[in-house]
Amino acid sequence: MSLSSAPRRRSTSGRAILLTAVTLAGALTLTACGDSGSGSKSAKSSGGGYVTGAGGISTVARAERVEAPKLDGETVDGGTLDTTTLKGKVVVLNVWGSWCPPCRAEAPYFAKVSKELADAGKDVAFVGINTRDNSKQSATSFEQNFGITYPSLYDPDGKLMLRFPKGTLNAQSIPSTIVLDKQGRIAARTLVAVNEEQLRKMIDPLLAEQ
Repeated sequence: MSLSSAPRRRSTSGRAILLTAVTLAGALTLTACGDSGSGSKSAKSSGGGYVTGAGGISTVARAERVEAPKLDGETVDGGTLDTTTLKGKVVVLNVWGSWCPPCRAEAPYFAKVSKELADAGKDVAFVGINTRDNSKQSATSFEQNFGITYPSLYDPDGKLMLRFPKGTLNAQSIPSTIVLDKQGRIAARTLVAVNEEQLRKMIDPLLAEQ
């Protein structure tokens, strides 16, 4: 009995390792650098509790929002960050890579809007999620070149994206932008590069919520 059961245990362990590898590979496939076009769509229900409007911005009604996962770890600049400590503020999560042309196209808008909102004393926190950069040096150079002053979690393998529950507005491309309401719930998302107008359109309604 013991001799016949041992191979089965090894086989089960092998399958578990293979499934883990496939899951991580799938996450990296989803985070391939996307098209920078904004592609207008007519407003329609997605069937998943959210609505996607013109410009590719998806939003969720307040009553249907779900809690965002805890995103924590080391930042590009060597610090640490835990997004759950930011409740009480609108949180703008931007997934980016220094190698991604659409990310470079939208970076000046993130730098501008984040600075203006901070200077105005608005309850908004910007957090980058840097992914698929093999070194922090490339990510640091990107931030310096575009004047990005807010922190970015360093997530080279895309593992943080696996924390988002299935069926929610999660990051499925690079770049992706996800905005959380003041209660830490997922409220809006876009899977394309954004300009200043689109970015403010995602943030301003959440700031106005009481």
